[in-house]
Amino acid sequence: MTALTILKQLPLLFRYADVEKFTGNANVFLTRALARGLVERIVRGVYMNSLRDGRPSVEEVACFLRTPSYVSCEWALNRHGVLLQAPLVCTVLTLDTAVGARRNIMFGGVTIEFSHIAARLFCGFETREGYNLAVPEKALLDTIHLRKAIPFQDELEMDILNMERLRQFAKEYAAPTRQMVAKLTALHENK
Repeated sequence: MTALTILKQLPLLFRYADVEKFTGNANVFLTRALARGLVERIVRGVYMNSLRDGRPSVEEVACFLRTPSYVSCEWALNRHGVLLQAPLVCTVLTLDTAVGARRNIMFGGVTIEFSHIAARLFCGFETREGYNLAVPEKALLDTIHLRKAIPFQDELEMDILNMERLRQFAKEYAAPTRQMVAKLTALHENK
């Protein structure tokens, strides 16, 4: 099989193991494809197929790198219009415990950071085109949970949130997170 024949069968994002299914020596194939500009390496073992149209979004790459996972926190809040500031970090929550600053990657000028979340809190997301995105209420809770503070409190578009759904999701979180959410909802309801 030629390189072009193999690449035409591979999706936009693929793994080293996917290439091994087509060729006896994936290392040689990928080294040559990289040199010819036919593929782009995202991280070790994960590649982008240059023969496919378009580029994957930051969210697609983030969720492809770790499964299961979903995009949350400030990135998701911005996508839903709850937070108007455009973040430079895309936070991805995963059940995988291999997380931390040294596992962050850069893609498209954005830092993708991975954070571990307990299995009982791994919910509240919807599937979009190639990735999972937290619903706005869950994104706010995840942010408070991970950052131990309410992000940009004065700048949050609280009217977008479903307060009942926020309270329901909050029941699963630890007391400090629930207390911050209670203060935030009380402030919003007293306006």
